[in-house]
Amino acid sequence: MVNEATHLDHALEQEFQGHAQTIHSLKVSNAHFHKLMEKNHELWLQIKNIQADVTPTDDKTLHDLEKQRLAILDEIAVMIKAEEAK
Repeated sequence: MVNEATHLDHALEQEFQGHAQTIHSLKVSNAHFHKLMEKNHELWLQIKNIQADVTPTDDKTLHDLEKQRLAILDEIAVMIKAEEAK
């Protein structure tokens, strides 16, 4: 069984292929990055459940969740880039 921390790593590695080592390094050394990973995963699950009609909602709510997730992914990308530029 895969623990949640490993699952979060793999999920984010799919979004940012080729940056696995940086993601892991940031996750263990940067509490804000770790929280972003968790929030990204939480939003991803909510979006998937809405899209699969498991969780009913309106289009605006889905759109807002997608925008929140994209903002988090943008922030994660900036942090990865900054870490790799060191």
